[in-house]
Amino acid sequence: MGLPACYKLCTMHLSSCHFLKHGSCFFLHTINSIFSIFPSRLSTNQTNPVFAESKVSQSPPPPSAPGVPRFAYLISGSRGDLDKLWRTLHALYHPLNQYVVHLDLESPAEERLQLASRVEKDPLFSKVGNVHMTTKANMVTYRGPTMVANTLHACAILLKKSKDWDWFINLSASDYPLVTQDDMLSAFSNLNRNLNFIEHTSQLGWKEDKRAMPLMVDPGLYKSTKSDIFWVTPRRALPTAFKLFTGSAWMVLSRSFVEYCIWGWDNLPRTLLMYYTNFVSSPEGYFQTVICNVPEFVQTAVNHDLHYISWDNPPRQHPHTLTINDTGKMISSGAAFARKFKQDDAVLDRIDKELLGRKNGGFTPGGWCSGKPKCSEVGNPTKLKPGPGAQRLRVLIAKLVMAAKLGRDQCK
Repeated sequence: MGLPACYKLCTMHLSSCHFLKHGSCFFLHTINSIFSIFPSRLSTNQTNPVFAESKVSQSPPPPSAPGVPRFAYLISGSRGDLDKLWRTLHALYHPLNQYVVHLDLESPAEERLQLASRVEKDPLFSKVGNVHMTTKANMVTYRGPTMVANTLHACAILLKKSKDWDWFINLSASDYPLVTQDDMLSAFSNLNRNLNFIEHTSQLGWKEDKRAMPLMVDPGLYKSTKSDIFWVTPRRALPTAFKLFTGSAWMVLSRSFVEYCIWGWDNLPRTLLMYYTNFVSSPEGYFQTVICNVPEFVQTAVNHDLHYISWDNPPRQHPHTLTINDTGKMISSGAAFARKFKQDDAVLDRIDKELLGRKNGGFTPGGWCSGKPKCSEVGNPTKLKPGPGAQRLRVLIAKLVMAAKLGRDQCK
């Protein structure tokens, strides 16, 4: 007798659960009623079994036809970041995009409830339905793997929520755009949808001794209160099964690469996730090491994070906090985003006025805006009105993509 042909494939199921860990049943029920519950979907296929081995050698899909792309954003924050996150969200908003907002478990329950209420009550967000709050807040430890886990969580939500986005962008509440979304969408319209803008290098330098070889534990993996990472012994040798890369924690990732990281049709993404669990500042290495150890994706890596960040030389743990004195350098960089900023600093008001055309705490205007007051309704979402920022960004991207095509700094 032949083997029975009864193979079943299950899609990933994201279970919705309370974002607060303690409280009375009534209180939890009240909180839970605020959030929309993600629908569970189960798909089966009994005629076309898929084996992992059949996917290993597959290349990213061919470039899609030119047109208006779509972005999927994660904007994350912690205690005290509610208003910063809300401002960044409004500066970045466009009805074509998808957004996940997340305040981590260190944030007071009141802040998370207020963010949920703001998203629910905003007329445009409610009508378009493209802003989603993570229903279960994650504990995120700076320099720990919980930040990687939170990013992957957001990727999974965005993959489930929409099939239409092309690039994933992770930002914090301390980031701010230097171009409008119409500028961004215009500049990305004719790009290969498989490109990944991810700063990377295999030259670890001091990080080899200080980050790759020590073993650390992130208490955020098992505790409900935030505490810093701690070191354990013994140290470990550098890996031989894969090559380590490092770079920026901020990136613009293609949908095809995000799908690979989440679904992992070979085991590398999971293997590296376990390895980086004990790696100091894993958000600055996990995605870089994944992409540069998979030949099909190496060719898609563009060595830049599209951010303007001001560092010491050599870099310290934190970048400079940007002020109005940095405006000229930010603009001339051609970057799409900059970090980090203090809440409501004067430089943000200047960016709103001179670069985004944003007024009175509203949305950044674009071709989609309709209604009175302006941008209170969605007109034609595919109508773009790019400004000078689009040209600045195009120049930067063209230079970066050309360098990638020449293989000058791809995964080296």
